[in-house]
Amino acid sequence: MSITVEEKARLIKEYATKEGDTGSPEVQVAILSSRIATLTEHFKSHKKDNHSRRGLLMQVAQRRKLLDYLKKVDEARYASLIARLGLRR
Repeated sequence: MSITVEEKARLIKEYATKEGDTGSPEVQVAILSSRIATLTEHFKSHKKDNHSRRGLLMQVAQRRKLLDYLKKVDEARYASLIARLGLRR
């Protein structure tokens, strides 16, 4: 249910603001979005998996907090990230 090492490395390379950047909000939101999409697909066939659903809700909340922080700090970066990830907001 988790994302692969290759997928995570690709996301880090694509959304990093500088070389070796793994902690910026852009990278963290991209990784969380990938994990959320994977879990959403999982729930289409495992409707009663409530333990994993709790993890999904926690990840959605964490992504929301990071996006709120990014919007507060730099609205231009927030807008470009939302557009690149295709998130509704």
